[in-house]
Amino acid sequence: MKQPLLALTLGVASVTTAFGQGQTLSGQVLDSAGKPVIGATVVEKGTNNGTATDNAGRFTLKTRTASPRLQISSIGYGSQEVAATGGEVSVRLSDSSTSLGDVQVVGSRSQNRSVTDSPSPVDIIDLREVTTKTGQLDVNQLLQFVAPSFNSNRQTGSDGADHVDPASLRGLGPDQTLVLVNGKRQHQSALVNLFGSRGRGNTGTDLNVIPAASIERIEILRDGAAAQYGSDAIAGVINIVLKSSVNELTASANYGAYDAQYRRDDQQFDGGNLNANVNYGLGLGERGSFVNATLDFNQRQHTQRANVPAPDGLARREYGDPKVQNLSAYLNSKFALSERSHIYVFGGANKRTGDAYAWTRFADDDRNVPAIYPNGFDPIITSDIWDASAVVGLRTKLGEWDLDLSNNFGSNRFEYGVKNSLNASLGAASPTSFNAGGFQLQQDVVGLGLTRNYKTVLNGLNLAAGAEFRREWYSLFAGEEASYRNYDPSKSGGSQGFPGYQPSDAIKADRDNVGAYVDAELSVTPQWLLAAALRYEHYTDFGSTLNYKASTRYNLTEFLTLRGTYSTGFRAPSLAQINFNSTFTNFIGGSPVEVLLARNNSAVTQKLGVPALKQETSNSANLGLTSRIGSSLSLTVDGYYIKVKDRVVLTSQFSADDPVIGPDLTALNVDQAQFFANAVDTRSLGLDVVLNHTARLGEGRLNSSVAANINHLKIDRVQTTGRLAGREDDFFGPREQAFVKASAPPSKINLTFDYQVGRFSTLLRFVRFDKVRLVDFDGNDMNYAARVTTDLTLSYALTDHLQFSVGSTNLFNRYPTFFNPINTETGGAWDPVQMGSNGRFYFAKLQARF
Repeated sequence: MKQPLLALTLGVASVTTAFGQGQTLSGQVLDSAGKPVIGATVVEKGTNNGTATDNAGRFTLKTRTASPRLQISSIGYGSQEVAATGGEVSVRLSDSSTSLGDVQVVGSRSQNRSVTDSPSPVDIIDLREVTTKTGQLDVNQLLQFVAPSFNSNRQTGSDGADHVDPASLRGLGPDQTLVLVNGKRQHQSALVNLFGSRGRGNTGTDLNVIPAASIERIEILRDGAAAQYGSDAIAGVINIVLKSSVNELTASANYGAYDAQYRRDDQQFDGGNLNANVNYGLGLGERGSFVNATLDFNQRQHTQRANVPAPDGLARREYGDPKVQNLSAYLNSKFALSERSHIYVFGGANKRTGDAYAWTRFADDDRNVPAIYPNGFDPIITSDIWDASAVVGLRTKLGEWDLDLSNNFGSNRFEYGVKNSLNASLGAASPTSFNAGGFQLQQDVVGLGLTRNYKTVLNGLNLAAGAEFRREWYSLFAGEEASYRNYDPSKSGGSQGFPGYQPSDAIKADRDNVGAYVDAELSVTPQWLLAAALRYEHYTDFGSTLNYKASTRYNLTEFLTLRGTYSTGFRAPSLAQINFNSTFTNFIGGSPVEVLLARNNSAVTQKLGVPALKQETSNSANLGLTSRIGSSLSLTVDGYYIKVKDRVVLTSQFSADDPVIGPDLTALNVDQAQFFANAVDTRSLGLDVVLNHTARLGEGRLNSSVAANINHLKIDRVQTTGRLAGREDDFFGPREQAFVKASAPPSKINLTFDYQVGRFSTLLRFVRFDKVRLVDFDGNDMNYAARVTTDLTLSYALTDHLQFSVGSTNLFNRYPTFFNPINTETGGAWDPVQMGSNGRFYFAKLQARF
């Protein structure tokens, strides 16, 4: 064994030292006006070797191939590929407006507006860099540790939310952030979150259906944008830009696992996470046509963190992340028809299956059948999720106007199953697995957009106008009879862990929406930009809304810019929030209760006088400055204010002994009931700060950054209605209010050091999560203390085409504050807050680029 191992070691050493040293290239990247392009990406084609330009637009790169070709790109400009034959390399990038079809930066419909020109704060996250140097493998977790204003935690014991991670921007709800793919609206998940410490009562978009390997960059617009893009953009917009690279194959294999702690056995590692993906782009002809395809597989195993101090006993014997298997295929393509027209097609499909542990039924529980489970049982909630989307469109020139006509279809189907369970009312004859039903959401959007740039109007005027028609369908379907029926009234009926949906829950609903917008940006002077947008929308289920946005940007000096926006916004209640209905088992203080979640127009809500759901409305303002100090330091500071009226929330639960609703609940044979209502007004004040610095350090280059989000959310009003007027604490009590406020920590600060020298690079990141306050089932405060996590990645280019990385996230094994499992929302020692409750994660990656 020793001889083969020695041979392999010597072989690798000889390979890594035998490569040609290449040549050291230097150059400058300029725009069409001859000004430096700062932060342009310079990559040696077919390798993992690259760099970025400094504030003078200059770069230095030691090449690894004999005849290197450089791929140079920057957001807001057309990309170029040049042969580097030695000496000084000088490149001029054209404005993207001169190349029909380039994707503009989110937040502006001007195709020649760069990030630094935008009057709104926009983060640009290069996925190639992030996926190379971090241990997170899915999009939600990547953003959680890269973008401070973004927050997402894996849930446990939260039914469907265990399988679809809820995420939020600037501390608002998951459904108050709009997600676009290549600038087109992405459909939401069919799931409405009912439990967990984040996104309760919200729907949202499942970002993890899109594999990170298919993404070129992610643009995060941290500003209200409903007047530009429509419903859901109250907190901001996340635009996912798919890869368009050609004649390049990239592939990676990644594996990681957690340092197991608080298990009931002596297993050293758990939560094994395997990811493998491949991406390839094929160029077609001379007019920029291409097809870029990605295939991605991810498999994640359970973690187990149930063996914790429990003064009142354990609520769960199995507590931790679910087991999930994810397979995705995505495509991005463009087909030129002429010099002035092309067709684009993109989209993909995702298949996900999952197993998540529900709360334990102990041996002496009256919902257990000892003949089947002598020691009790731990039900497993399974998921079978299909997600698909397809966009086809035409971009062409109509005189001086750019026209974009598209159709966008998306579908998300979520089917529940339950295994390792039983229906106690069937006794020893009960099956142990069940089909529990589920739901589906579909969306079809037809859009028409026109843009034109008038270069001779003052210093440039960009006009845009368009219209959209959107149809949405929602269905909820029942499970098999044994999953919901009670065959013996003296015992608990339905599948334990997750009762199936009943035929009375089933529904099919749809609605239409039409919208129209106008958008203008005027460069009054080279220093001063004014912009405005107006949007009208009409929904068939609640009526019309009109929203506007005004913004400005002024360059005080060459190095200092002021910017500001003010906007109104709205979010239409989702079809799931309007139509969802279910009877399920909840746990309060570790004890089970049967709960009716009544749909908005049900007999219960009508008796209570709860009105039909209407749109949420918002007013938001952003004031900031951007600065470049010297040639290597940049700073952005943005303060924001967001006021949301009539937020849709899931109310507190009303018990059968309530003097108002009690008789109705008794007649329905349920212990508690809750429903959706426009019940809450909130107000958010916050600050985003991003500081970047680049410096030469020895023979290498050190990039340093500090990014912070400080956010304070206040509930201004709880509005009760009908027969529950004046009972604010019963309608939406302190516990539910605490969950809303805890959508994000009051602050999150990210400090990153990224050093590269030759073939070696290292990334060191510190993330500070501020304290979080929740309320337990007994009404006591749960104060999670602030925590700091440390991530470390070491990378080495084994060859010109292979890079190997090893590292750890949460290197020092930090956990949130412990609490009594009987009194938490999840039945474990922690609710899903801050960095999560899995501890230290080790990973290794092998990445290839040809």
